[in-house]
Amino acid sequence: MQNFSRASAHPRAIVHRFGSIEERIGILVFALMLLLALSKPLWAHEYKLGDLEIGHPWSRETPEGAKVATGYMVIKNHGTSADRLVSITSPIAGKAEVHEMTVSSEGVMTMRPVGAGVEIPAGVEIPAGGEVALKPGAFHIMFVDLKQPPKAGVKFPGTLTFEKAGTVDVEFAVEPKAGEVDHSKHQTTGG
Repeated sequence: MQNFSRASAHPRAIVHRFGSIEERIGILVFALMLLLALSKPLWAHEYKLGDLEIGHPWSRETPEGAKVATGYMVIKNHGTSADRLVSITSPIAGKAEVHEMTVSSEGVMTMRPVGAGVEIPAGVEIPAGGEVALKPGAFHIMFVDLKQPPKAGVKFPGTLTFEKAGTVDVEFAVEPKAGEVDHSKHQTTGG
């Protein structure tokens, strides 16, 4: 009988070493969060060109038959003088343009290529010691006359040209479709 009570006590001793179920779940969640935090640099992709840092160029998967796609990124200027993004090219599109989305005081949303108006100089200035975010609802890239649609999980190449720093090749990570503005019917003006 004594051997039986030792055997039955043994599994409980193991359970007590690992704590309650809540503690075990907490340890598991902490381990997963630590793993995700350590692997974040593997997900992000950044590019350096002189004093410029281009962070996480990305796009969205487009619906079948779309003629345009969008592109986004953050450009940081660690230098002491401003630079300007003057052109973008990609083999997935006939042309690429930087567009700016604005909302007037009357609440009218407009989108047009940068440089299409007299008041907007060609290109996007990256201020010294500053950054510009190309993001939904602001400056963004329009890939026009798509030759191939961006597919979720598949990166596509692009080339960015800056007035002072020169040219850098990047890859746009393509994310799944989301509930943002559908640019498939977007009309371009100018350039």
